[in-house]
Amino acid sequence: MQRLHVHVAVSDLDRSIAFYSTLFNTAPTVLKPDYAKWMLDDPRVNFAISRRDAASGVDHLGIQVESGGELGDVAQRLTAAGAEVAEQKQAACCYARSDKAWVKDPDGVSWETFHTTGAVTTYGEDTASKAAAKTAPAVAAESPRCGSDAGRTACC
Repeated sequence: MQRLHVHVAVSDLDRSIAFYSTLFNTAPTVLKPDYAKWMLDDPRVNFAISRRDAASGVDHLGIQVESGGELGDVAQRLTAAGAEVAEQKQAACCYARSDKAWVKDPDGVSWETFHTTGAVTTYGEDTASKAAAKTAPAVAAESPRCGSDAGRTACC
C-alpha cells in the first residue's frame, strides 16, 4: 500500500508543529530539534516539516512504498512515462535510511518515491549514487537537499 508524502520547509518549527498538530488532531510521530513528521492514516499521508536553509513552502512531494519491489514498479512507470529517474540506494536523510527514485514532473516539481529500510540518528546527508548522477544529472543536481553545506546532494 502506498502513502502520499509531503515535505514542507518552515521558518518557525515550534509554531508549525503547534499548527499541524492542531490541524491533524495529533502530535507528531517523529519529533527532532529540526524536524517533525506525522504518519497519518486518515488521510493516508507521511507529512513532514523541517527547518532548513531552503525557502519556506512545499519542498517536495512523494510516494512512500512498502517494499523494494513496489519502488521498482513505480520507477519503471516513471521511466515509461519519459521521466529521467535518479535512483539512490540506502540514502540517509530525514532520520531514516531509504532507497529512492527521484524525478521532476513536466513543470519541475520534485517527486521522491521511497522505501524506508531503517532509522538513522541524525537528519542525515546522503550521497546520490554515481549511476543516478550519470543517468539523470539534472534530477540529482536539483532535487531537494539535506544538511546545510554547499556539497549536499539530493535527499528527502
